Amino acid sequence: MSEFGRRSGTQGRISRWLRGRRPKETAGDEQREPLLLAAAAAGLPLAPAAHPAGYRCSCDRVGCPTPARHPVSFAWQTQSTTDRAQIERWARHQPQANFITATGMVHDVLDVPLTAGHEALERLLASGVDVGPVAESGGDRMLFFTATRGTPEDEDEWWPCELDCHPETMDEHPGLRWHCRGSYVLVPPARLPGDLSVDWLRGPEHPLPDPLTLLEALTDACARHAGQGTDHAASAWPHHG
Repeated sequence: MSEFGRRSGTQGRISRWLRGRRPKETAGDEQREPLLLAAAAAGLPLAPAAHPAGYRCSCDRVGCPTPARHPVSFAWQTQSTTDRAQIERWARHQPQANFITATGMVHDVLDVPLTAGHEALERLLASGVDVGPVAESGGDRMLFFTATRGTPEDEDEWWPCELDCHPETMDEHPGLRWHCRGSYVLVPPARLPGDLSVDWLRGPEHPLPDPLTLLEALTDACARHAGQGTDHAASAWPHHG
């Protein structure tokens, strides 16, 4: 941390760069399909998701707990694809739909509170770390896209992590969430109720990094913004099973 503090000039330049990227312009309809295809071309498997209907969700569920944030099909894991023709068909036949990307096949997502994410991103860039794609989600979360640490094909190499986040456990992870196998996140561009959105800060053209190269900065920032100390940050590291 002290070394980072000594690099205040670099930190200031990165802060200005980040501020210059905002406020973000939500992608218009003409940008939607190219951005989805770019994500698929980068290897992110996509599937259609619900979309806002006013302040509600487009799904039929009364009191939907995650409006416009969930897939439209229960078969989203097998439905998710990077096939260009299929994604074009979905995008054109479902012009209002958001899209999710299934994690744990090609990529994982480290999902943190927005303020902590900005702090960590500045620190990582100032340290010369190769940060991959990054998105802002719903005005309160930041998504760091990384290479995956496990796939169904390498079951023997799978190691559990107490930070693993699945759709049904989102509320249990207010700090750092690690979306891996069996989870998903919205992929930009996406619209949420209340004129909120999901947008790229760093696009999918950036190579996916090893998640462990980002984890320390993210856990430190989350612990600091939660008002907790270093011990908590250390305990947030994954444990090998």
